Amino acid sequence: MRLAIMQPYFLPYIGYFQLLAAVDSFVLYDNIKYTKKGWINRNRMLVNGTDKIFSLSLKKDSDFLDIVEREISQDFSPDKLLNQFKGAYRQAPYFEQVFSLLEKIILYEERNLFEFIYHSIVKICDYLGIDTEIRVSSHISVNPELKSQDRVISLCQALDANTYINAIGGMELYDKEAFKTVGIELKFIKSNAFEYVQFNNEFIPWLSIVDVMMFNDLSTIHTCIFSNYQLI
Repeated sequence: MRLAIMQPYFLPYIGYFQLLAAVDSFVLYDNIKYTKKGWINRNRMLVNGTDKIFSLSLKKDSDFLDIVEREISQDFSPDKLLNQFKGAYRQAPYFEQVFSLLEKIILYEERNLFEFIYHSIVKICDYLGIDTEIRVSSHISVNPELKSQDRVISLCQALDANTYINAIGGMELYDKEAFKTVGIELKFIKSNAFEYVQFNNEFIPWLSIVDVMMFNDLSTIHTCIFSNYQLI
């Protein structure tokens, strides 16, 4: 069984969904510390030919809370974020269907950060035809004191995974021999270049999956997600 484990990211880039589609089961971390400078509650969209950050504003709270303990701010305006997407992409070829999906995601009334992002990932997977099982880390019985690689290995063992696939950025974090000694093959997924027309602008890669969906038909996206990568 092939397994991947990732933090929940809000409307992440296409590589996130390639990883999700490459495995049999995908674990979302909810009981891991929220990190301010990561991509948990933000990403990038195309605005007038340049990349701009969009985000979910969060309630001010302790820096030591887990993701599942963080809340979206009462000041967060779903309509404002939707208007940002509308202004950026209303002339895109697949705007109507993708904006309808965004409304289902952004107007979701849940204010727990993890639950909000979990819902968005499920909705996008449905839209893209990805049927990988999605599980939540806190629902899996492992020693909560374990950290980083040891925690990943424990989750793999708890779910009887024989292959663990990680994003390419984890090559410096995980040791193939450590996984091999417990009977698990460690692989890394590397996305191949995927370039498409973004209006008449110079192409900007690795924006939010929203950008991909706005400019590409589902067949093209499906092909990219399920085959346009390498496992190393």
